[in-house]
Amino acid sequence: MRDRFDGVQLFVEVVEAGGFAKAGERLSLTRSAVGKAIARLEERLGVQLFQRTTRNQCLTEDGQQYYERCLRAIEEMRAAETMLENGRREVVGKLRVTLPTLFGRYCVAPILRSYARAHPKLELELNFSDRQVDVIAEGFDLAVRNGVAGTGTTLRARLLVNQRKVLCASPAYLATRGEPHTLADLAKHDLLPYWRNEHGLLWQLPDATDTLVDFQPTSRLRFDDLEAIADAAVDGMGLAWIPYWLIRDRMRRGELVEIWGHRPTAVVEGYAVWPAAQYLPLRCRLAIDVLASELPKRVEA
Repeated sequence: MRDRFDGVQLFVEVVEAGGFAKAGERLSLTRSAVGKAIARLEERLGVQLFQRTTRNQCLTEDGQQYYERCLRAIEEMRAAETMLENGRREVVGKLRVTLPTLFGRYCVAPILRSYARAHPKLELELNFSDRQVDVIAEGFDLAVRNGVAGTGTTLRARLLVNQRKVLCASPAYLATRGEPHTLADLAKHDLLPYWRNEHGLLWQLPDATDTLVDFQPTSRLRFDDLEAIADAAVDGMGLAWIPYWLIRDRMRRGELVEIWGHRPTAVVEGYAVWPAAQYLPLRCRLAIDVLASELPKRVEA
């Protein structure tokens, strides 16, 4: 019976991962081992579940019907496990979390490490990536996202924190070039924009009426890493517009100075995002609560 259930779980994993190789990567199995396990399942059922080519595998009509039934059964099993876990109030099992690289490293990971330390039966897996991860398809329990939560009928989200963005420069740069007073003044300065996929990130800065407006920075220097921008600003290369949490220590050391600190400032929202389910596992629910409580302190400390 156990072998039969393992085969069903592997089948569902192959469908959700999009192929034998990707499922094998998730489960630390070879593509060949996955293929043989699926072949044994097909032999036991007496039907072909996948149409196989040299490049990929796609479900047959029988495979699609079997997948839908298996998925419902597994979801019921997970809901039952979650209900029992919530009833005993003990944080156990694996929690897979995907995080933005820098924000995750500096702000989120320390909180989750403390959470794992407080719950020794919890298995914590952190994945750092700046791409928009498909939470469900890639098997994550929780995602922390900056900007747009990107939810729909299959996802839920909760606002965790507002991250203040700061216009800043080094004291040496300002001593040489002067401080800008208006948006028009920025044309006279060297700017350090964040640039990815051939597009520059718009800055949101106050106009003459202190209304936040979009501003497109232009520069001969372009970066796809916020920490590199902060380092360039410290080096006197120009003005930067970056999250306060990233430059807080540099400001305390006097390496950077905030510009227009008395004026309105833009914020970037940080969200927790997770798959919609009838029962949210206790380990996931408590992690979200801890992040909502501790992230604002860490971001603005």
